[in-house]
Amino acid sequence: MRFIYYDTETTGISPAKDKITEIAAYDAGRDLTFSELVNPGMPIPLESSQITGITDDMVKDKPLFAEVGPRFLEFCEGDVVLIAHNNDAFDVKFLQNEFDFADIPFPEFKYIDTLKWARKYRPDLPRHALQYLREVYGLEANNAHRALDDVIMLRNLFSLMIDDLPPKTVYNLSQQKGPRLRKMPFGKHRGVALDKVPKSYLTWLASSGALDKPDNAELKDALSTII
Repeated sequence: MRFIYYDTETTGISPAKDKITEIAAYDAGRDLTFSELVNPGMPIPLESSQITGITDDMVKDKPLFAEVGPRFLEFCEGDVVLIAHNNDAFDVKFLQNEFDFADIPFPEFKYIDTLKWARKYRPDLPRHALQYLREVYGLEANNAHRALDDVIMLRNLFSLMIDDLPPKTVYNLSQQKGPRLRKMPFGKHRGVALDKVPKSYLTWLASSGALDKPDNAELKDALSTII
């Protein structure tokens, strides 16, 4: 079993309507990297370019995902576990949609979501964003929001988080479901038990679309029994 860390940059946050603009991966077992810009076939919104640094001009002559996708699959051959931060609510959803759109069969990969791992095993931390965890573990700043830089950062970070646990143990632990989110993770009611947060505030969150953001998938699931 080999760990392959990966990351995607995209035109936005909706897997249903946005597209991948960059995909990168690091194969820890073979010490190999994969990194390609992708022509999304649509304009990149200014706000996305401001975050990732990827512009229309940078991708206009790059291949479409239909060409990049098979090369990514070839890189990920064998008994591998794909690892990404916020994988379950973001990266893997973009991958699935891109492969479906390109009419390319998408393998049944194994996955580890390091955001969920951090929330489960570091509940003492107030936040679990990649850059916040980087600071907590004393790692040097990287070129955040470029895929390969984030991949290398994630590999270094997760290596510290799992210490010397063997890959199979790490994967098995990652598949064990932890307790459902019980406290409000942000906002004016941060730290308050979810069942004690005013229903009017929770309803407002839902109607505002805040719960549809990938980062709030766990909160949306926890609130499903409340609102």
